[in-house]
Amino acid sequence: MMDALSVVTQLRDLASEPQNRDVIVQDQGCLPGLVLFLDHQNTDVLFATLQTLRYLAELSPNIPTMKNELGMMVSLENLIVRQGLSVDITSLAQEVYDILTAPAKPIPRTPERERRKKPQFFINSSQKKAKSVTLHIKGLDSTDQRSLCEEALLKVRGVISFTFQMTTKRCTVRIRSDLPTESLASAIAATQVLSAQQVVKNEAGEEVLVPLDASGVDVQKNSAIPDYLPEEEESPEKEVDRAISRTTAKEDSSGSWLNAAAGFLTKTFYW
Repeated sequence: MMDALSVVTQLRDLASEPQNRDVIVQDQGCLPGLVLFLDHQNTDVLFATLQTLRYLAELSPNIPTMKNELGMMVSLENLIVRQGLSVDITSLAQEVYDILTAPAKPIPRTPERERRKKPQFFINSSQKKAKSVTLHIKGLDSTDQRSLCEEALLKVRGVISFTFQMTTKRCTVRIRSDLPTESLASAIAATQVLSAQQVVKNEAGEEVLVPLDASGVDVQKNSAIPDYLPEEEESPEKEVDRAISRTTAKEDSSGSWLNAAAGFLTKTFYW
């Protein structure tokens, strides 16, 4: 059965795939629902909603639609000044707000190679309190292992966001600048089926794998971890995996998870 956290978590996973971002924003139910989630009392829902919006804002044509969505900017402003929220939530709310309010920039004509050097998701040069780490994860062979890795990373205090590249068995993690990379390796090694190495570039610009010492590292854990969907046949997780694996979310039928989520949002909330 769907609930707010499961819906926004799956929307975030869909939004992490570039080919899905236009479809989500154009959907009549998803964007208004995400705006409503910005007023949710559950901080896990708030953070996952902001992550989703940050993904969607990566596609420049989405920005005007998002900015003009009823309640979007007001809700972001309220989050920025709301007392009692973690710095991760307020800083991410500020980041999304800044992107949506920034003057539109003309798209420069750049060579294809330069375009590929675009900063990774969630990386902002103005945010010096965070850093990005790319991990090569041995054993990341299926969605089951991905879920296991997600749970491990979510338990680490200082992890802000992460996204997976399943074909290359990599995970790009955005973390606090004072969090040792070895903490990530330790948390992943605790699964007993996965292990991590850091991906770095040498002086020649070639990517190399650097072993990480996962033993004897004190990992600070989050006190509250969002509940993920149980492994049941009715879980929408399997539908999402199929949607993400396709070339484009536009191929989803009317019975797809995205439409089901939009229906949930439409039936559950009222303006």
